[in-house]
Amino acid sequence: MNRWFYSSLLRQALRYSVPVLLGYVAIGIAFGLLLVDAGYPWWLSLVMSLVMYAGAGQYLAVGLFAAGTSLMEALLVQLVVNARHIAYGFSMYQRFKAAGPFRYYLIFALTDETFALLSSLPEAQGPGKGVLLEAHTQEERGRFMFLVALLDQGYWVIGSVIGALAGSLLPFPMEGIGFALTALFVVLMIEQILRVRQARIFMLAALVAVLAVFLLPSRLSLLSALGLSLGLGKVLEPLREAP
Repeated sequence: MNRWFYSSLLRQALRYSVPVLLGYVAIGIAFGLLLVDAGYPWWLSLVMSLVMYAGAGQYLAVGLFAAGTSLMEALLVQLVVNARHIAYGFSMYQRFKAAGPFRYYLIFALTDETFALLSSLPEAQGPGKGVLLEAHTQEERGRFMFLVALLDQGYWVIGSVIGALAGSLLPFPMEGIGFALTALFVVLMIEQILRVRQARIFMLAALVAVLAVFLLPSRLSLLSALGLSLGLGKVLEPLREAP
């Protein structure tokens, strides 16, 4: 592969990840501000974003540490909160398996927003099928997915460090700032609906989520809604593909 190919693939990955760029820098800044406001040094934001890189998990970790939660309790809470990534991983298994050595980083970097981008990639390339104009082989698609995931983490790292440095130098009001992550995910969901043009599956998932919140204990509602939505989506897939 020549240098032109890699630069072209990087440009495509940059264009494809723009929605996450705009969101991750903003909510990364919010995370950095919250971390410093809780009394932690700015550099911890950099370390957590490089090593932990968990989005909502990082927001939650700040509150857990500030409340004096034990390490074991924090691990259990994080396991429950991030258990949705099990469902993400199963749905991306074949794509990541075909990505060769890139799959190890892709597994680590599979956040909600990165999953939203990578799961929207068409299974095959060709006329009118969108993003990867020069990437036809599985190896090339693996490189593209790797670049998208790497850029997404870069956006998060940059935002969180900016927020932490700004928070250590200037006072900021923190009311409502934690909602930034939820707002980004809503925006990405709307992008998914517009791109996939299959609103029924999103309406079904929303209905299942609402029922799970009202009918199940809070500790079980998220996992139950994910599992049931995936199962129903698989059952109804033939209807979705029907002309």
